[in-house]
Amino acid sequence: MATRFDHKGAETRWQQAWDTAGSFVADDASRRPKAYVLEMFPYPSGRIHTGHVRNYTMGDVIARTRRAQGFEVLHPMGWDAFGMPAENAAIERGIHPGGWTRDNIAAMRAQLKRLGFAFDWSRELATCEPEYYGQEQALFLDLLAAGLVYRKESAVNWDPVDMTVLANEQVIDGRGWRSGAVVERRRLSQWFLRITDFADDLLTGLDALENWPEKVRLMQENWIGKSQGMRFTFAVAHSETRFDVFTTRPDTLFGASFAALAPDHPISQSLAENNPALAAFIAECRAGGTSTADIEGQEKKGFDTGLSVIHPLDPTIRLPVFVANFVLMDYGTGAIFGCPAHDQRDLDFARKYALPVMRVVAPEGEADTPIQAEAYTGPGTLINSRFLDGMTIDAGKSAVIARAEAEGWGQGTIVWRLRDWGVSRQRYWGTPIPIIHCDGCGVVPVPHDQLPVVLPEDVTFDVPGNPLDHHPTWKHVDCPVCGKPARRETDTLDTFVNSSWYFIRFASAPTDQPFDRAIAEKWLPVGQYIGGVEHAILHLLYARFWTRALNRIGRLGVTEPFAGLFTQGMVTHETYSRDQGEGHAPLYFTPEEVDRTSAGATLKADGAPVEVGRIIKMSKSKKNVVDPDTIIETYGADAVRWFVISDSPPERDLAWSEAGIDGAWRFVQRVWRLAEDCASTEPLVGGEPDLKLARILHRAIAAITVDIDRLQFNKAIARLYELVTAIERAPVSPTRLEAIPVLLRLISPMTPHLAEESWALLGQPGMVCDAAWPVADPALLIDDTVTIAIQVNGKLKDSFETAKGADRGALEIEVLGREKVVRALEGRAPRKVIIVPDRLVNLVA
Repeated sequence: MATRFDHKGAETRWQQAWDTAGSFVADDASRRPKAYVLEMFPYPSGRIHTGHVRNYTMGDVIARTRRAQGFEVLHPMGWDAFGMPAENAAIERGIHPGGWTRDNIAAMRAQLKRLGFAFDWSRELATCEPEYYGQEQALFLDLLAAGLVYRKESAVNWDPVDMTVLANEQVIDGRGWRSGAVVERRRLSQWFLRITDFADDLLTGLDALENWPEKVRLMQENWIGKSQGMRFTFAVAHSETRFDVFTTRPDTLFGASFAALAPDHPISQSLAENNPALAAFIAECRAGGTSTADIEGQEKKGFDTGLSVIHPLDPTIRLPVFVANFVLMDYGTGAIFGCPAHDQRDLDFARKYALPVMRVVAPEGEADTPIQAEAYTGPGTLINSRFLDGMTIDAGKSAVIARAEAEGWGQGTIVWRLRDWGVSRQRYWGTPIPIIHCDGCGVVPVPHDQLPVVLPEDVTFDVPGNPLDHHPTWKHVDCPVCGKPARRETDTLDTFVNSSWYFIRFASAPTDQPFDRAIAEKWLPVGQYIGGVEHAILHLLYARFWTRALNRIGRLGVTEPFAGLFTQGMVTHETYSRDQGEGHAPLYFTPEEVDRTSAGATLKADGAPVEVGRIIKMSKSKKNVVDPDTIIETYGADAVRWFVISDSPPERDLAWSEAGIDGAWRFVQRVWRLAEDCASTEPLVGGEPDLKLARILHRAIAAITVDIDRLQFNKAIARLYELVTAIERAPVSPTRLEAIPVLLRLISPMTPHLAEESWALLGQPGMVCDAAWPVADPALLIDDTVTIAIQVNGKLKDSFETAKGADRGALEIEVLGREKVVRALEGRAPRKVIIVPDRLVNLVA
């Protein structure tokens, strides 16, 4: 009698068996070809979500398949464990960030293990542990010694209440996201990594990343932002003062109507010393954020300095000079010229201050069309530009650069949108920057033999600002050079630094150095990297930079960290809410709190209706989150794994549904029934092989292998559904009995517990996770049969399979003897037999 698959027993049994056998521990010394499969490691928030499950299931399918194909597989897991959420938890709950983080790691580790992922847990790391961040400090000092780290004053977002620097993302409508205080723009001494030294290499290197999504390469290309332009000098009228401007549009110089300086430009600062109104305007500018979004979104404001500059192409033209809130000192030269007709920001500014707007570029037929509310930024030819008239934009650029270089007031140059990476953070829960400040010796690196610089445990968060800065003892230390009292750097590193080299530490983690180069290079680059597209720019760019930096200083012989990249779609779910009335936000409910029917949804607690909202990304704030533990308890880990990669192409979003997970559970039961049926069937001696089933099986092997290699998991699963149906319908034969163990090897990457339990039930040797991947028989992939359609007087009556190229006489005999044809002819002999080889037989009665 058929039984249900006992997922709870199977999961416990086989997870213990894998652990005992060390099935997924990677062997550095193995002579097998290497395969490094890695999903972006998670932040330990305390719970995994279904997005995690989908991401890690994809990686697990690849890792298990590669292992079966004979590769030595490295498939590790760790934790991106530093960051502000832990400090927020410490403040809100009165606990230590370390305790909160480590408790969360323990909870999430247990959840991941419950899903049966083939991780090498022996290589687990957490970036908040000294054995990891101490080695990061050593690498930081190596980069410092090589000149790739420096310190300078930089504009930052400063929260005057929390007394900390805020990332651009932490500034909401000009206020600190936690304190609500108006954010100020300050200049602080910050530590930087020289990522711009690698700008050209980072850009050209994208061309070789053929196994990356094109959209990600384009996003990185735009972020790096190589621009060909011109740097030139404005001379201030009636003065010896000059300042430089960079522009990517020298062709539009005849459309210039003003020049503008950043509030922090030296000229602005000098003028403000004797101009209280300008000083007040500069203070107002500093209250805004520093992000591009902040600058583009705020009202464009300026202060007329009363100065004017001489137009470089016509000395009779004077342009007024403003100090403007949308010009930043850290971008370009801190000064611009404004061409309102062809830059929206400049146009908004010109309209506000009644400045001229002169069109100098126009498409055909629009030379006389005035600029209205929108600047024209499209193609065209130059007009109102004297010697440039009639030229294309590119030709105009070249002509202006040539004149500037000939006359000595400017030169063509290349600039980059990319800026050096500011890594200083005024927070506690991060990697301490291993620097000591001495009044006599200046900036002193912490000696390597004194690493790691460990975070103090006895910190408090009751005083605003960085706990390291007001710790009574930790920051006070003797100078390693002169021995006099000195102080530690109290800034910690940006958490992106932690994730910029963790994949190298996974490959090699000795205790006496960050990694062993020879061992790391056996595994690197990562063959398949999987993660969300939200990390397409910063994390991936920083990891590419860090790898190149280590290569430059001789620590690593690899330049690209990730040979293959895949960005998976999100898991989505509809929302359930009730309106709370005007002035109140809607009240949201979790899927577990709601009874869902085809007619709508009601709240279990009171039976009253709730509003069913759009299907959107799962979000804690909208409560449309499905708890994996609850689903695993009900349906089993294999059903969850099967569903999250079955219903949608992996690069697209997946809508969670009860029908979907229920269908996955039913498939698990179907496979289990096949295994039970096979186990109870007596071995057949001398039975005839089922060539039709054999062909279906081997074509499935070939196609599924290709699908997994291309990460087209949903296609592979569709073929497995077809294969299971074919096996179910096939008569008992040696081929059918042989097909079921092959099926188990094919499904084992997706449903490993089911596969192992069924494998054992059939008495197969060892564990299925150690079994070789099936290989298709090429002879069975050849189409040597065809389906012949039979028509009588042009109407389809029957069909049958026969050998390709069958004899015409044999075909006619076969057709005339078939029961459906005999009935259709009603005893008449056909007047004519029309045969289309390998396709059709038409009888004309």
